[in-house]
Order: sequence, then C-alpha cells, then structure tokens
Amino acid sequence: MKNKLTILFILFGLGTLQAKKYKVFYLGGQSNMDGYGYVNELPGELNKPVEGVYIFHGNTASDGDIVDGRGVWEILKPGHGVGHKSDFHGNQLSERFGIELTFASELKKMLPGENIALIKYSKGGTSIHIDAAEDFGCWDPDYTKTNGINQFDHFLATVLNAYSVDDIDGDGERDELIPAGIVWMQGESDAHEKKIAENYQANLKRLIDLMRAAFLKDDLPVVIGRISDSGNDTDGKVWDYGNILRWQQARFVNQDSNAALVVSTDNYGYSDKWHYNTEGYIDFGKQCAIKMSELLEN
Repeated sequence: MKNKLTILFILFGLGTLQAKKYKVFYLGGQSNMDGYGYVNELPGELNKPVEGVYIFHGNTASDGDIVDGRGVWEILKPGHGVGHKSDFHGNQLSERFGIELTFASELKKMLPGENIALIKYSKGGTSIHIDAAEDFGCWDPDYTKTNGINQFDHFLATVLNAYSVDDIDGDGERDELIPAGIVWMQGESDAHEKKIAENYQANLKRLIDLMRAAFLKDDLPVVIGRISDSGNDTDGKVWDYGNILRWQQARFVNQDSNAALVVSTDNYGYSDKWHYNTEGYIDFGKQCAIKMSELLEN
C-alpha cells in the first residue's frame, strides 16, 4: 500500500499552470453505490450523456484477484451501474445506473464555471469490518484472508490508473485533476452483527482517513449515504442491527467537520429487498450533490 500511495503522490504533482482544471469526486461503497436503477426508466432529460463531465469507472474485482481498477476516461452517460465492465480500451455499459448521473448534473448547476470529473469504484456486498467480509470482499487495507489483495487495493489501483492519464478530455492538452470530495454509500454488510455494527464509526473513520490520504487532502469533504431498510424480510428487517449502524454513521458525521449525511434514503422505494428503485437513485444523486456543494462552500 505504501508504494502505491507514493506513486499517487508523484502523479498528483504533475499539474501545470496552463492545465485545464477538473474537480474530481470519488464515488465508492457497496451495491447501492454500484447502482440498480434501470436506464430504460430514466426520463428523457437524464437518458443522455452529461456533456462536459468525465468519468473513470474502475473495473470491479474480488478480493484475491490481480489488482485491477482498469478503466478509461469517457463522457459520463447512463450505464455505469451494476454490470458495468471496463478495461484500458473502453467501457462496457450496463442496463443500470447509480447516483453518478444526477450527482454530476446537479453539481454542474451548483458549481457554474467548474469542470467536473468522477472516479468510481464500488463492489456489492463488501464490508469494512474484516469479520463481515464473507465472500463479497473487504475494504480494510489489512484484510489478508485471501492473498492480501482486498478492495482498498482495487480502489488505489483505480485512482492510480485515473491519475496516470494526462489528458482526460482528449483535447490534446494536459489536464489537472484536483481532489474535491468523496461520496460513500456502504454499511449494510456491517449491520448483520451487533458488535460489528457498534464498531462501524471507528472503522469508517480509519478508511476515510486513508482515502483522504490517497488524495493528499486530509480535510477532503465526505458525503455519507445513510443505510435504510426495505423491511422485506420474514422478521420485517433486512439488516438486524441497521439502526445501530445508522447511529454510527451519524456519529461519524457529527465528529467530522467536513462530512455530511444524506438521510433521504429512508423515503425511497425498492426494486428488491436490498436496492433502491430508479426514482430513488435519481433523487439520491441530487441529495448527495446538495450536501457536497454545502461542504465545498464552508
């Protein structure tokens, strides 16, 4: 991990005074960050490319796989939801989308004159706590139950690959990528056991601190999406200790002056017992953008 961070430090210093500047926002977490909205249910004004916004969507990989994070910078368009795949040549768009469409669209309105770029890497089912990883994966950098490669490694590789590109918009001139914020939607997998849920604030703080370090900005604004529960299970709860984890999320935000919590997730409908419906993802992106713009104004 130290070697990768060192390379990132070098890449972050490659900007020039003449470079076109892009504010970069990282989108990470588990499946409700992956995105389960249906592209064919998008209204016309959203079912099209978001002109002027570029995205680098790192290829999703499992713990133990060769470090991945492959991707290319392209104009943001629908299809960066679950099922998306990428290599160093292009994106294979899916039939789903996540928060990226409305997050970017709303930020463009709130930050007129700014250039916006997104880096996305997320994986469904992943936990932060090592004991909750199961077969989905773990974000703890010290998770070594496979061969030592975990989700934090894939995150770092994604960022490294994204920052290794000099010209993200293809205009023939060097671009400067300026870290501007993190949006994190995760926690459901840490809400199955009481003790794990009770430790979530500490685990989240450590992870966010390391992500901020990767972007060389220890006060980088962070927007957290609050987990919610569809209630579509035999006992009326999908996440047995979800309320404890929600309190831990609030505790993290309350103790971090550069963090905000999106709570509108409580009002969303579901397409299955785990994932929001199309309307939910449309609103979620907007609410994340509102919170992020408020943090950037402070």
